[in-house]
Amino acid sequence: MAPRLSQRWQFSLVYVLVAAVILSLLQSWLLAPRTVELPMSKFLELLRAGQIEKVALTEREIRGVAKPGALPAPPSAPGDRLRQMLGSDHDLRVFTVTRIPGLDEQFLVADLQKAQVEFAGRIETTFWKDLLFGWIIPLAVMIGIWMFLMRRVGGGPTQALSFGRSKHKIYDRKELKTTFADVAGVDEAKAELVEVVDFLKNPKKYQRLGGRLPKGVLLVGPPGTGKTLLARAVAGEADVPFFTLSGSEFVEMFVGVGASRVRDLFEQAKDKAPCIVFIDELDAIGKSRAGSTGFVGGHDEREQTLNQLLAEMDGFDSSKGVIIMAATNRPEVLDQALLRPGRFDRQIVVDKPDVRGREAILRLHARNVVLGPNVELGVIAARTPGFAGADLANIVNEAALLAARKDKNAVDMSDFEEAIDRVVAGLEKKSRVLSDKERDIVAHHEMGHAFVATSVAHADPVHKVTIIPRGIAALGMTYQLPTEDRFLMTRSELEDRIAVLLGGRVAEELVYGEVSTGAHNDLERATDLARLMVMKYGMSDRVGLATYGERTPQFLKGAMGWPGERDFSEDTARAIDAEVREMLERLHDRVRGILTTKKAALMAGAAELKQVETLEGERLRRVLTADGADRAPATGSQEAGR
Repeated sequence: MAPRLSQRWQFSLVYVLVAAVILSLLQSWLLAPRTVELPMSKFLELLRAGQIEKVALTEREIRGVAKPGALPAPPSAPGDRLRQMLGSDHDLRVFTVTRIPGLDEQFLVADLQKAQVEFAGRIETTFWKDLLFGWIIPLAVMIGIWMFLMRRVGGGPTQALSFGRSKHKIYDRKELKTTFADVAGVDEAKAELVEVVDFLKNPKKYQRLGGRLPKGVLLVGPPGTGKTLLARAVAGEADVPFFTLSGSEFVEMFVGVGASRVRDLFEQAKDKAPCIVFIDELDAIGKSRAGSTGFVGGHDEREQTLNQLLAEMDGFDSSKGVIIMAATNRPEVLDQALLRPGRFDRQIVVDKPDVRGREAILRLHARNVVLGPNVELGVIAARTPGFAGADLANIVNEAALLAARKDKNAVDMSDFEEAIDRVVAGLEKKSRVLSDKERDIVAHHEMGHAFVATSVAHADPVHKVTIIPRGIAALGMTYQLPTEDRFLMTRSELEDRIAVLLGGRVAEELVYGEVSTGAHNDLERATDLARLMVMKYGMSDRVGLATYGERTPQFLKGAMGWPGERDFSEDTARAIDAEVREMLERLHDRVRGILTTKKAALMAGAAELKQVETLEGERLRRVLTADGADRAPATGSQEAGR
């Protein structure tokens, strides 16, 4: 078989052919005789004057040659000067005449014979016209549309049917500038991944002792904690190519496409070894094949893709330098075959940072931000418990935007406070104007939260109280500043937290003798917390130590678990409802007793809050300690569950 021409020669041949066609058309145009179109009256006049040499008759026109100098000069055309320069400006003798429909040819033939003009008939052929307008142009339009659609679907006309090609992105060594210096707040995860970097740099260090690196490293954790950033940092530290794609990019509507893309991905990774292959959102293709009903089986596209991924991970040797990394925030739904030793056998938890980690993340993102002298990143870190790295980056950016909007020269502490409020509660609703009665209700409601938080033993200190509306439904907020990160909570601490939530509702009852809809979210959160104490934490003597209810996702808050049958009886359900109701009523009575003794201070604080709209700092502490009362003692744990 003859060897194929190189791409350079193919392009040169195309250029030569195009140039030849253009020259041929130009030559035929220059050498063709010029033609002038005459009206029928002028033609008959020249014919009777004996100025016509010969003609050819067709169905639509008369084409002929006149004697020299007989035809009138036509208007100048753009190509006349070029014809004169090339010497192709011949005498104008050829003419055409459009025939008049219905004209009797006998008179025309008689005139031609009388003038002794040579004439003949000619049959017009429409072959080329029909070929051009009936076949070539329609086919060219259809091919152009097909190529356009295939380019949108498959990435180009040569890839129109290449649905099985992997859609991964490859970052070369020069493009990867992310290192461990750009990652903060996840020191334990970085320490685990240093071993992966060391293996990619110096594999013989482990191979000489017979050790091997795990084939797969699975990063699990809540959204926004930096799992993808860690994977990029590993590739940047190891100075190896980085393949990245999402799990959803494997699956298409065509059967077998996902499995084909898995094969193509691993083939290209082996060619680029050593390298790192990173699959984000692994749960998109790695869900358990048993499903929620426990039934194993099925031939859907996602399952075939998972089977191919399992086979590929068994078929390659990690000693070649191909490391598979993946990230998910739903490890509980992954197939067990994917997590067994030999596949993703190392799981690294990338959790939300503690207060020191949050401060380190804030310093990392504030490197390029002009900070004012009063900015204390430690205070900001303490005000943001439960925030992930992405949330903290958003706060720094929001603070910088707020300072720029106010034409400041530096970002100060007030900008960070406002940014936190925007992220937590939403935008300030300056257009939402409350009536005096509503402002009064909201002020007493928020001061009720603040006074209860000051009175119970295990509540976080109150940082700020405001009645400025924010977000969709928040008419006011009471901010508490935790003194430390908490990982365990006792029953008395949870009860104090419920008591603080009920403080706003009880304050409305004491002051107005009726309640409003403002405590809706407080009651919902208090009920959820009480139900967790009874059903999940075993903090009820009546219900016992057993846990009830469906399994919830580990890292995704607010998401429901697998729907299924209830795992407890009707009697147990009634006992749970009764215990939750009794707990809320008992804590409600406790809060009512606290606020009854502080009613005068509560009303005075609400009046001041209504006047200034926001209380914080020393002024807030003065209002909350106006009655000189200390914190109330915590209730004994033995009362819980009665």
